Amino acid sequence: MVRQPGPITAGPLRLIERPVPEPGPGQLLLKVLACGVCRTDLHLAEGDLPPHGTDVTPGHEIVGEVVAAGTGVTRFGVGDRVGGAWLAGTDGSCAYCRRCRENLCPGSTYTGWDINGGYAEYVAVADAYVYRLPGGFSEIELAPLLCAGIIGYRALRRAELPPAGRLGIWGFGGSAHLAAQIALAEGAAVHVFTRAEPARELALGLGATSAQDSFDPTPEPLDSAILFAPVGDLVPAALAALDRAGTLAIAGIYLTDIPPLNYDAHLFQERQLRSVTSNTRRDGEEFLRLAERLQIKVSATPYAFEEADRALADLAADRVNGAAVLALPD
Repeated sequence: MVRQPGPITAGPLRLIERPVPEPGPGQLLLKVLACGVCRTDLHLAEGDLPPHGTDVTPGHEIVGEVVAAGTGVTRFGVGDRVGGAWLAGTDGSCAYCRRCRENLCPGSTYTGWDINGGYAEYVAVADAYVYRLPGGFSEIELAPLLCAGIIGYRALRRAELPPAGRLGIWGFGGSAHLAAQIALAEGAAVHVFTRAEPARELALGLGATSAQDSFDPTPEPLDSAILFAPVGDLVPAALAALDRAGTLAIAGIYLTDIPPLNYDAHLFQERQLRSVTSNTRRDGEEFLRLAERLQIKVSATPYAFEEADRALADLAADRVNGAAVLALPD
C-alpha cells in the first residue's frame, strides 16, 4: 500500500503489488501481523509533512514475525516476534548520536517516511532498531505501543512532571491514553482536555481526575502539560493553565500555527515550552518494560488491511477511541 498525498476523504492510499523484499546486511524480513495507524501517517497521507520519496509505504507501528535475516544480524532470528517502530536508522557517528540523543541525528531515517513501512504483508527492517515485544498483550494491543506509547512516554519525560504532580493532557487518542496511565501509576493527578466525549469517558475510566472540553478552564494549576492534538490554538490555553515553573511539551511531529503569546500570561514565572522530536531507542526500551510491568490497558480498534483509508478518515474525524490498528491476514 502506498500513498499519493491528498485529502483523506479522497482516499490517498493505493493498493499495489510489490515483490517480497530481500533482507540486506543487518536487516530482518518481517511478516507483518498488525500495524498501528498513527496520526503521523495521516499527516503524511494528506501532505502536511512533505514526502521523502515516491510511493513509500506508510506504517511504523509494526508487529511482525521474523521470516528471514540478512548477514550480520545479532539480536533476533527467524521465528522471533519483534516490533518495528518510527526510528529506522541513524548515522551513529554525529555529535547527537555520541551524546545519546540519536533522535536529533541529522542523518536519521524513519519507517513509513524514508523507507517502506508496515501497511504491507512484508517489510525489511534493521535488526538494531527493532524491539523485543512485551508479554501479556495481543498483536492488536502491541502495535500502538510501538509509536503512540513510545512518543507519549518521551513527551511525559520532556514535560518534567514532578512526583505526585498535576498533569494536563490536551487531546486523548492513541498516544495520550497510554502516557496518562504511566503518569497515573507514578502518582499524578491527570486532567484531560478533549473535544470528543468518548475520549473523555475513556480518560475517566482509566483514572483521570477530570475530563473536559479542549478550552475549558483547568480545575487546578498544572505542574506539567502535554499537547497531543496538532492544534496550535491550544498552546496558549495549555500555557495559561500552568503553575509557576510549569512545562508544556508538544508531542506531535506537526502542529498548526500558534497564535501570538502574551509573555506575562503564558511564559513568565519560568514556564517552559518544549517540542518533542522522535525518540531514542532507550526511550522505547524503557517504555516497553514499563508497559509490561504495569500491564497498561490499550484501547484499540482493529481494521482490516484493506480498510486503511477508512481507519485514517476515522482518525481524522475523532471517531477512533484510543488507537486504530490494521490487522493483516494470516
